[in-house]
Amino acid sequence: MEPVTLTTERLVLRPFRPSDTDAVFTACQDPDIQRWTSVPSPYERAHAEDFTGRICPENWRDDVTYDFAVVTKSDGALVGAMGLVRLAHLRSPEHQAELGYWTARERRRHGYTGEAARAVIEWAFTRLGVERLEWRSEAGNEGSRAVALGVGFRMEGTDRARIVHQGTRRDAWRGALLPSDWGLPSTTPYLPAKASVAANAPQEEREAPGRASGRASTAPSVV
Repeated sequence: MEPVTLTTERLVLRPFRPSDTDAVFTACQDPDIQRWTSVPSPYERAHAEDFTGRICPENWRDDVTYDFAVVTKSDGALVGAMGLVRLAHLRSPEHQAELGYWTARERRRHGYTGEAARAVIEWAFTRLGVERLEWRSEAGNEGSRAVALGVGFRMEGTDRARIVHQGTRRDAWRGALLPSDWGLPSTTPYLPAKASVAANAPQEEREAPGRASGRASTAPSVV
């Protein structure tokens, strides 16, 4: 994959560069980033150097993860990181990927992460052909889940012992976003299970399934 740059109203999303090392090192000293993400703890300068100088370029080259440095348009300050992880080859029938992110402490609560996520999601759906985008985080990470919900992810459950963090298995929240959730087409038709149709039916239909409501179905459409 050739590295790309995305822009939003306030942000530029571009590949990480060695010149980002200091900003990444500083941001990752935040205990919350070390607590809720997979960055090493303690986080040393060598980790930042390896991430910006080797890991990110290799990920783009090898078509594994597309790592974006999220920076402000106004002054180029680092807001955070946004990564799209390929779960299956995007040219395979699965067309699945996972979205991950962290935000520097001083840049939180400004809507930057959601703004960046929307840009990456649109790129994934319209340019890469992603047909199922997943999000997951250790159970209890309310900030990450709020961002995911804000851009349209639907929570699908809690996976027991899904994440190993600091030597301990932990439960994970899981959500997913489909192109149809954004009103976009998908190459592969989607046939929801009957349970999914029932879960998305109007309340009065779930309570009295034998009574016609006259409403259109709210089940996900086949696209």
